[in-house]
Amino acid sequence: MCVDPDWEPFERIDEAGRHVGIAADLLRLVATRLGIDIVLYPTASWDESLAASKAGHCRILSFLNRTPERERWLVFTAPIFRDQNIVITREEHPYIGDLHGVSDETVALPRGTMVEERLRRLYPNLQITTTGSEPEAVEMVSEHRADITIRSLIVAAYAIRKEGLFNLKIAGQVPELTNELRVGVLAGEPMLRDILDKGIATVTAREREAISNRHVAVQIQRGIDYRLVWQVGAAAAVLLLALYWNRKLARMNRELVRLSTTDPLTGLFNRMKVDGFLDEELARARRTGQSFGVIMLDLDHFKAVNDQHGDQLGDAVLVDVAALLRAGQGPGGMAGRWGGEEFILVCPGVDLPETARRAEVLRAAIAAHGFAVGPCTGSFGVAAWRPEDRVEDIVRRADAALYDAKRAGRNRVCRATDETDGMRAQAVG
Repeated sequence: MCVDPDWEPFERIDEAGRHVGIAADLLRLVATRLGIDIVLYPTASWDESLAASKAGHCRILSFLNRTPERERWLVFTAPIFRDQNIVITREEHPYIGDLHGVSDETVALPRGTMVEERLRRLYPNLQITTTGSEPEAVEMVSEHRADITIRSLIVAAYAIRKEGLFNLKIAGQVPELTNELRVGVLAGEPMLRDILDKGIATVTAREREAISNRHVAVQIQRGIDYRLVWQVGAAAAVLLLALYWNRKLARMNRELVRLSTTDPLTGLFNRMKVDGFLDEELARARRTGQSFGVIMLDLDHFKAVNDQHGDQLGDAVLVDVAALLRAGQGPGGMAGRWGGEEFILVCPGVDLPETARRAEVLRAAIAAHGFAVGPCTGSFGVAAWRPEDRVEDIVRRADAALYDAKRAGRNRVCRATDETDGMRAQAVG
């Protein structure tokens, strides 16, 4: 295995030559459950790890996003960990709602990463400068050598807290760049990928959270020796400064928690949070044999709504739909914004017919709702858990059924059939 030797807190190679961090703990857990040994192939940089992987010196790469460039020589497991990317700027910088509007500012990014590859493709307007490491990118912003960096939420929180970079803030989100971190396996070894997938499927959301918290809970060393603070004025100044930093850190932590779980427009849970809930439901279904359903919803002709009425009224439609989903999510259910005008609803403890019935109730509620822009409708795809499912399988079937509903004329519910490929759908209602 090759790793990124300097990507705290996800992973690094420590002074004793050991692989440590979130990725290391997760992979040790997977290896233990599979009964296999994973041996570290040490490198000095991420670039060197990529080169070693391409040369076949290591059969797996530990923790990375799937990209078209990497698919040239790798196949990928299911995600072993998810984490969203956020925009980091200095404290005086205004909020960034859309990266398409950023053109005259410098964005510092570690080279050879998924974020660099995808940002260059999605946002050609950005002025990107690359660095050799994650900390260097964050430090460039703190030291006024760059205006922005786009980093993992966990990595940013770790760096800001560890280094005391309190002149930085979160200035936006990049939902389309959510990290879905996987194990990369040489393309000629798909069986090895399948074996690793079996181990990854056993890792629960609670275990992921516990491992993450163990590494991100950094203690801040303030270095105050109260035996030396003998003057009243100096003592008061130190205490006020400590109070200021503590309040600022608490505010930042609250913001990190909010950003890591919710969609800022609708208030629904975001994709990363829903992914974690799906992992939990999958583990529960395998343990108890009790099914759960997934509903995918896409608003019909939503681009026309924005074109005719403007983005502000379009956003109001999304907020209204979110309220209808919350009202109809059912006991223990979770509604989330999957991206753009697409939403997802997870329904614990129900089978496919009941999932389809709930989707039909929501479809009728949206069609009857008095939106500010006039009538709106949605197309729905539903699927339910099968014993052989991974999370990707059930979501894929629901998504396929959704597009069948689109092709069949919209404003309807389609459900995946029981066929093995899961790609055909039946109309409901």
